[in-house]
Amino acid sequence: MIKRTILPPATIGIIGGGQLGQMISLSAKSIGYHVGILDPTEQCPAGQVSDFQIVAGYGDEAALTELAEKSDLLTYEFENVDQDALARVQKRTGVLVPQGVKLLTVTSNRINEKNFLRTHGLPTTDFAKVASPAELKVAVKELGFPAILKTVSGGYDGHGQWDINSEQDVKNMLEKWPKNLLAILEKRVDFVKEISVMVSRDNCDQVKLWPITENQHKNHILHLSYAPASITDSVVQSVKKEVSKLANEINLYGVLGVEMFLRPDGKILINELAPRPHNSGHLTIEGCNISQFEGHVRSICGLPIQGPLLIKPALMRNLLGDDLAKARNDLVNHPEWYFHDYGKAEIRPQRKMGHITVLGDEAIKKLKVWNK
Repeated sequence: MIKRTILPPATIGIIGGGQLGQMISLSAKSIGYHVGILDPTEQCPAGQVSDFQIVAGYGDEAALTELAEKSDLLTYEFENVDQDALARVQKRTGVLVPQGVKLLTVTSNRINEKNFLRTHGLPTTDFAKVASPAELKVAVKELGFPAILKTVSGGYDGHGQWDINSEQDVKNMLEKWPKNLLAILEKRVDFVKEISVMVSRDNCDQVKLWPITENQHKNHILHLSYAPASITDSVVQSVKKEVSKLANEINLYGVLGVEMFLRPDGKILINELAPRPHNSGHLTIEGCNISQFEGHVRSICGLPIQGPLLIKPALMRNLLGDDLAKARNDLVNHPEWYFHDYGKAEIRPQRKMGHITVLGDEAIKKLKVWNK
């Protein structure tokens, strides 16, 4: 249990300044907290809405120390934080890091993550560590086709992933083997839906789950998230059971995003963990009585969390690259849109630039077909 409650107007230091940091900051400030950001990009999305920003790299120990000394607690908005530097700064300054460093150790490394799940009896796909071409051959023989090869750390939105569906794919991979690649081969799962859920624990260590979302991806990047997911009550109960167990086993504070596959037999497999709010939970801002971002702030600060409850069916659509300009131009025609522009300086293809959320069945139908 968190040993103390951190009340406003205390200062929350956020490591990372992207859109997740921005939405955490907005929630924190609405409650009355001050917020500081550490990010190497000047006027990053989170820096634009916070009280101060330290412009420095995430592994800059002097900058981390400065953030810690200016803050009453630290949180992080992505998993690729320099864990050793953070641990040293925490020990030296005594700053509270409610999420802890262990959560990063588990979730920033796919092998650690899969081993943690398996050790604690949580369902996941079969996998094998792959550190060389020879190990890839052995892993393919063990797991069979189809499979997917992923970098152990650092990959996201399809980066650092290779489909291994045939001997030709193996041959192609062996011919272009990246230098110093440390990877994991995962057995590809036969699934009917991709679902996810945001989970946290409150000031009394009670597990709190947001509504389960049903997700659609394009080119390995989340495209749409819908809540409530179209799943049976038995699947809902299975998700609640496994995810609650996970939250307690990992001693969770803050929000954890849990991505899952729903198999044809109705069983779930946990695919990936995100040690912070997650893209598929953005619809909770307007769709729930309390958003995943406010829930994150409340959990790390030792406050109660009411619910969470879904107010109306909700759909979130990501805006990637030029989608943002198209949505801006069409904003005048859509009073039903809850429009979020992250304020990123550069528009790039496949980059997450913003999102749209709508509530209610009619608005959902319209957004599903917008700009297909």
